[in-house]
Amino acid sequence: MPFAPSRTSDPPGTDDVLTHRLEALRDQLAGLESVVVAFSGGADSSLLLAAALRALGPGRVLAATGDSASLSARERAAGQDVAQELGARHLFVDTHELAAAGYAENSPSRCWFCKDELVKQLLKVAAAEGLAHVATGTNADDLTDRFRPGIRAAALHGVVTPLADAGLTKDQVRAASRDWALPTWDKPASPCLSSRIAYGLTITRERLARVEAAEDALRDGLVLAGITSYNQRVRDLGDRALIQVESSVVADVMARTEVLAAVRRAGFESVEVDPRGFRSGSLNEAAAGGEAERSD
Repeated sequence: MPFAPSRTSDPPGTDDVLTHRLEALRDQLAGLESVVVAFSGGADSSLLLAAALRALGPGRVLAATGDSASLSARERAAGQDVAQELGARHLFVDTHELAAAGYAENSPSRCWFCKDELVKQLLKVAAAEGLAHVATGTNADDLTDRFRPGIRAAALHGVVTPLADAGLTKDQVRAASRDWALPTWDKPASPCLSSRIAYGLTITRERLARVEAAEDALRDGLVLAGITSYNQRVRDLGDRALIQVESSVVADVMARTEVLAAVRRAGFESVEVDPRGFRSGSLNEAAAGGEAERSD
């Protein structure tokens, strides 16, 4: 399939810019010769994987997903399905970020330790597979945020960022993914389970499992209640769970006591719904000066 987009309804010039940037992405990937794609199954890494397969062929591309207690079973299965649909070789790589004190203590720089561990493991995979580079799905918008310890950690290991280097923004990633009929083109962001836990609360396997169970209960409860929310989170604030859904359905969720009870049964003493609705990176609001990885 060609790299050029097929849309005709966007403002004049939009397609030309996207086409140019996709061509730049193709050229960058072709120049890598072979690559391990750090694959989360989200919109960014899925486009990167699809582009790498087109530019290099499946024999010179490997999708690798970090596998630990912070990866939900739902996201694990979804990523596996996307990789299979794209025809990519795919493997799960055990990561051990929970063993790092800097990660477990859950400071605003937590993501540095996670990305450092992930990249170290992916570099080992690349060496074992005889692949020349490790690439992440960092996009151009990610680079505008000053507080990105995870990105900085990856850069220290020499990973490449083809989407960002080609100038592709998040909106352009989604537009190109839609043109290429990727199933992730409109997938909501779904960062790791640790991003739900308030800074300063120790990250443990048990706490991560509780968050996963609570979000599963919320998701199932909303479906049964006929409530649709593009984004939904359960924030772990200690003994208290904070549900975040789109602001348009906050009142509906507050009224569904059975949904709140299901989340509480995951292991929380109390549950409430955030009246302000879902906000990406909302836990960063409590971090000093907001200097935290914007991972959620």
